[in-house]
Amino acid sequence: MLDRWTSLWIRPPLTHLARPLKQWGVTADQVTLAGFLIGLSALPLLAFELYLPALLAILCNRIMDGLDGALARITEATDAGGYLDITLDFIFYSGVVLGFAFADPERNALVASLLIFTFMGTGSSFLAYAIMAEKKGLSDLNFSHKSFYYLNGLAEGTETIGIFVLFCLFPHYFPILAAIFAAICILTTITRVWGGYQTIKMADRS
Repeated sequence: MLDRWTSLWIRPPLTHLARPLKQWGVTADQVTLAGFLIGLSALPLLAFELYLPALLAILCNRIMDGLDGALARITEATDAGGYLDITLDFIFYSGVVLGFAFADPERNALVASLLIFTFMGTGSSFLAYAIMAEKKGLSDLNFSHKSFYYLNGLAEGTETIGIFVLFCLFPHYFPILAAIFAAICILTTITRVWGGYQTIKMADRS
């Protein structure tokens, strides 16, 4: 829901940071892979209840996730790079939640499973619509810089990172926060499936 606004103010500083990387010969895919490995380090950190170091790893991952896109835009954006980026993002998101399940299985495991289940709903509706949108030539002008076109929803990248920050700052409230966000993800999935179905159905008729 907030991505359309946050993308506007984070793009200029990320582009500024990307220019030296271009001069040094760093590629967008290299930034994607490095960011993923740093982000994935949050999983064992969370498992050992090192929440602040895990938060730093999560934030670093998100900065590098934006940086790889900025670098791709000033060099060469590729479908392979877009595929790699979105795939590793979903693995990272689930890995963070899994880390909280490992940290306190008795309190967190059940609701963590629920949240990962709802991530499957938001992720599949995201990607399935992207496939059909590409096939039928549909596009979303609000996200014209992204590798995949997708429908808006309550739970997008900005909201997900926001809830991850809250998880790390208030780990004892993880069950409550995760349950609330799972409900938001369910609503997002329902609206995306319905909206996507109607949009593609109209495209079929036309």
